[in-house]
Amino acid sequence: MLTLDKTDITILNLLQRNGRMKRNQLAEETGLSLPAVSERMRKLEARGIISGYRAVLDAKKLGRDILAFVQVRIGSSRHYDDLVRHVLEEPEILECHAVTGEGSHLLKILTTDTAGLEKLLSRIQRWKGVTGTITSVVLSTIKETTSVPINDNP
Repeated sequence: MLTLDKTDITILNLLQRNGRMKRNQLAEETGLSLPAVSERMRKLEARGIISGYRAVLDAKKLGRDILAFVQVRIGSSRHYDDLVRHVLEEPEILECHAVTGEGSHLLKILTTDTAGLEKLLSRIQRWKGVTGTITSVVLSTIKETTSVPINDNP
């Protein structure tokens, strides 16, 4: 793990809450000068700790109403490259994780409706090496975050 001091942690926590926070506001919140905040942010970016800045969109307002998690089983690791290629080609697949347990991979999928989910599942089930899928459709979401907990005691 990379070492961070209290000021770095404060900057990271502030940016996770509001990625559009202006540097002068960050300087005020941390007690640093504007150039010092800019330099720290540059270093955090260069170290790869800050990997980007993004807008968080409301999927439902954009017509993406069905969120599902799909466990995928592949018969052999020799099909891994095919799986990766297919996952990268499908914009409705938001995430893909290699996992232990029932399947070999867990996909997070966002579609417009159940018909769209059914079509995507049909494509996934035809991928070379896929031996089965288990789908869970999300009814409601209690908590969803991209914030990473950061230890305040470096």
